[in-house]
Amino acid sequence: MQTRRVSGVRPFGKAGSITYFLEYTVPAAPDNAEFEFPYDEIQTGTTIPLSETDAEIIHTTELPARTGIISATVPEAKLEAEQLIMHSRAAEATLYEDPCNSLKSGVGNIVATFLEGRGWQDA
Repeated sequence: MQTRRVSGVRPFGKAGSITYFLEYTVPAAPDNAEFEFPYDEIQTGTTIPLSETDAEIIHTTELPARTGIISATVPEAKLEAEQLIMHSRAAEATLYEDPCNSLKSGVGNIVATFLEGRGWQDA
């Protein structure tokens, strides 16, 4: 099999795009008091039903999230981020511009914050 290299084509994202990251917290659903998931340092990355594991069970009322958003402009990034927020239970979020593409919380420059009912506030 022969492969060809195409000059000027980027494999991911839009031309001239920047990586933004949206950080938000997802609260447990109103009918659930908390999230439950197994914590197993030995079998990291595997999903096991709670009923089938003897691993320690972690209980938490919220889960932090950091999601990458590829966009050419801040308004486009805000629009995509807002769609993500509206389809989650999150009530607030922070949009970061992060040229390092880090998944670590708080990394990058804050671009704007979102509060449900108030919308976006630029940094």
